[in-house]
Amino acid sequence: MNLSSHITERVLRLPPPLTRNLTVQRDLRVPMRDGAVLLADRWVPKSDGDGLPTALIRIPYGRAGMVGGQMARPLAERGFQVLVQSTRGTFGSDGPFDPLRREREDGLDTIDWVTRQSWFGESMILYGLSYLGFVQWAVADAVPPQVKAMIPIVSESALTLEFLRADGFSLETPFGWAVQVAGQERRFAMPRAMLGAKKVQRALHTMPLNQADTVAIGHRYDYVQNILDHDADAPFWQGLDHRHRVADIHLPVSSVAGWHDIFLPGQLRDYRVLQDAGRSPLRLTVGPWAHTSMGVGEAAFGEALGFGLALAKGEEPAERAPVRLFVMGEEKWRDFPSWPPPGYEPQRFHLQPGGALSPRTPADSPPDGYRYDPADPTPAVGGVRMAFGVKSGRVDNTALEARPDVLTYTTPVLDKDVEVVGDVSAEIFFRSSLPHADVFVRLCDVDTDGRSTNVCDGLTSLTGADETRAARVTLWPTAYRFQRGHSIRVQISSGAFPRYNRNPGTGEPRATATTLRAADQQVFHDPEHPSAIVLPTR
Repeated sequence: MNLSSHITERVLRLPPPLTRNLTVQRDLRVPMRDGAVLLADRWVPKSDGDGLPTALIRIPYGRAGMVGGQMARPLAERGFQVLVQSTRGTFGSDGPFDPLRREREDGLDTIDWVTRQSWFGESMILYGLSYLGFVQWAVADAVPPQVKAMIPIVSESALTLEFLRADGFSLETPFGWAVQVAGQERRFAMPRAMLGAKKVQRALHTMPLNQADTVAIGHRYDYVQNILDHDADAPFWQGLDHRHRVADIHLPVSSVAGWHDIFLPGQLRDYRVLQDAGRSPLRLTVGPWAHTSMGVGEAAFGEALGFGLALAKGEEPAERAPVRLFVMGEEKWRDFPSWPPPGYEPQRFHLQPGGALSPRTPADSPPDGYRYDPADPTPAVGGVRMAFGVKSGRVDNTALEARPDVLTYTTPVLDKDVEVVGDVSAEIFFRSSLPHADVFVRLCDVDTDGRSTNVCDGLTSLTGADETRAARVTLWPTAYRFQRGHSIRVQISSGAFPRYNRNPGTGEPRATATTLRAADQQVFHDPEHPSAIVLPTR
């Protein structure tokens, strides 16, 4: 295990450990209020481990292998004892696995159990990424005083609900995750998932979609059926939406996020609620990362040791600005006092005739048009994605922009840097030949060689799209510097499949739609219809 310890230290750029000699107590039985028992492993130094601050990690993906070696071990080597618990219905813990549902009750019961153990040292932090961060949000407003900090990483308090919006259903991530967890306890689960990645991508083309789980894994899976049948605001999801609890959290929080992460909008929303409530100490770190980028782990361990461990020991963390952002384009970390930072004002860049983009109001001009065919949907390229074998983050958009179903609008070459930090949105005046259509907007940076690279994007679904209307699209927030000599570009299309479900054009429910209808789309840019992207600039 020492070799693994050395490799992890080097890859994650960790400080030297206090010890590499650990012991692991396996399968500790943690009772829940309803009689269920959840299993946990305790990682602790072989000598003088009792009484150390506890890092609690609650996880649905198992406790062995990479989880223990790459998540628990580095913390246990550097001042924590670590309890890794399998959530209900996973890897030996009692009950069925009903994703996200029981994490408040089970989490609070687990914390209560930990604080009553003879080895507990009177302080604890909550730690983990993605689902492991959601379980922190689920309990943080009700934890006892022994809990000194929480460190949610690429995570938020309403974890999957952004995917399930009625006006923009993100298909790829929840479906791929469901397939992953459905088979995660089989032998060789990870190699199977990697080898089956193309099969999962093919399954996303299934019609009707409520048969896609059978195509991918050979049987129906409740979670897939639920995400297809219930929109984000359906009562069905009420028990796993913890947004209303965030304002009542008084714990110190250090939140680690990524500009291309699937959960970024919700994570920034949660941070802003805490910020507006005056909570302190409070930190936000946002890097140039997608959900599974290596940099996420490096930053997360840094916060666990520099922020969490200090607070657990009754010390003040090292002084740092509340908000630390990686400004892409400039490729540099910068500190700010808040999110969104002060001094950035919304500026409208209007679509213009001839594919131009400019702050000035457009002149009288006919609309631009393209044909969208859901049988050959506009593909998702890079950006906010999480799937085996799929590239996320910043990529070359040349091939995408060559498609006839993608419009582009580009500024002249910039004579000075343009810095954009904050929330990005667009107002696109749009009409379709069908009542049901999607509008996808992507912000890009065009370099001196003419190469277009995506910065951020978003999609909204319209009903009544056969009448001219303003489509208001919320893009992912960003921090980006467009350099002098580059250009700012906006793409307009009607999809990014399979990240977002293709719009069949019929208005049929997404679970049972079987008919695909092509549509002729129009994008307007004239004084009566001043389509624009809105950038927070300084």
